[in-house]
Amino acid sequence: MYRFIAALLAATSCVAAAQAQDFAAMRAAQVPTPLFTLEDAVAAAGGSAPAIEAADAGIRAAEANRRIAGFRPNPVAQAQVENVAGTGAYSGLRNSETTAGFLQTLERGGKRRARVAVASAELSRTELQAAIMAADVRLQATRLYIEAISAMRRRETARDQARIAGDALRAASLRVQAGRASPLERQRADVTRLSAEANVERQDRLALAARTNLERRMGRSIDGELDGGLLDRLPPDGYGPDVPVDPQGTLALAAADANLAIADANLRLARANRVPDVDVGPSVRRLEATNDVAAVFTVSIPLQVFNNGRAAFDQANAQRSQAEAQRRAGALDIEQAITNAQAEADNAATLARTASGPALVAAQEAARIARIGYREGKFGQLDLLDAERTLAETRVAAIDALAAYQNARAQLERLTAPAVAPQVGNGL
Repeated sequence: MYRFIAALLAATSCVAAAQAQDFAAMRAAQVPTPLFTLEDAVAAAGGSAPAIEAADAGIRAAEANRRIAGFRPNPVAQAQVENVAGTGAYSGLRNSETTAGFLQTLERGGKRRARVAVASAELSRTELQAAIMAADVRLQATRLYIEAISAMRRRETARDQARIAGDALRAASLRVQAGRASPLERQRADVTRLSAEANVERQDRLALAARTNLERRMGRSIDGELDGGLLDRLPPDGYGPDVPVDPQGTLALAAADANLAIADANLRLARANRVPDVDVGPSVRRLEATNDVAAVFTVSIPLQVFNNGRAAFDQANAQRSQAEAQRRAGALDIEQAITNAQAEADNAATLARTASGPALVAAQEAARIARIGYREGKFGQLDLLDAERTLAETRVAAIDALAAYQNARAQLERLTAPAVAPQVGNGL
């Protein structure tokens, strides 16, 4: 009796647990899985990228350097004792003269303003470099995201092909059992099935690696499902502007503009450094013999005999010419890169539209007819295998074409990304 009651209670608890699990499963099925979009991946990658942290540290260093550039020279405290430790009346300290005061350098020629201008230009270049790094991180995250969803699509295709290969093996087995085909057909179908299953394992590993690489770049795990529909978003016919995009104002050309601005500022600083500074300072002198006090005023100007700053000015001028030439060369390279990226994106869109449209539909229809004809004995096995192989290759080619377009579009967006001018004051 006790055993019966215990068994009844155990069975009741199992039923309750099963009902609770079913209820939880039903609730989970009712809640839609959140979608982890490309923007989510880009935001996560930007928040954990070491390059972004390095760029932020560089900005802080450039801001500190700009503050340093705005400082005036520190005054120099000076003191001296004269007429001591001599002979006769000047032995000891009886006739000593003690002078104490300070010396201040007065910068001339606008050195401080020019120095701040150089530091401000360098700060702008550092801020621009941070924007470039952020754009590069976005491009890297986009490529990894596209590779992840492409690997998912290839894995789905491989599983579908494995299922089709299994169906073909069963059909071949039935034909062999009915005496309508030789055992060789079953062996061929079995080899095809084994190859398809091996490809499923391969695509599983590649999909896991692609997802892991994306998570590693983001520094966190992926919450939700990836947006696989991103791969199918193609532009309408005639995508792309008819004329090349002007590189002026783009992030790609802004770096060369910033380098030229730094060279201009350095040239102005070299010109200002040619003007000699003046050191001035009041002092107080005490005469030990009479116990009197007198004022001393010092003025000193360096004589530019050996170095008048001409060589430094010529160097800065040559560097400015070099930066200007590099800027022109960079503009030509960027124009060429944008033109090539536009053509690549247009060609990739055309190929993706064809591969995922008419070509894929034709391959699917050919495979469907071959399956029906093989089951009815109208087509041979080689015809079926050739149609299935063509379908598999067409599906993979469509996935590759769609991924190639998305990558080309991301590259074009990176090259044409606009540059935002930083707001930097003169600090004076």
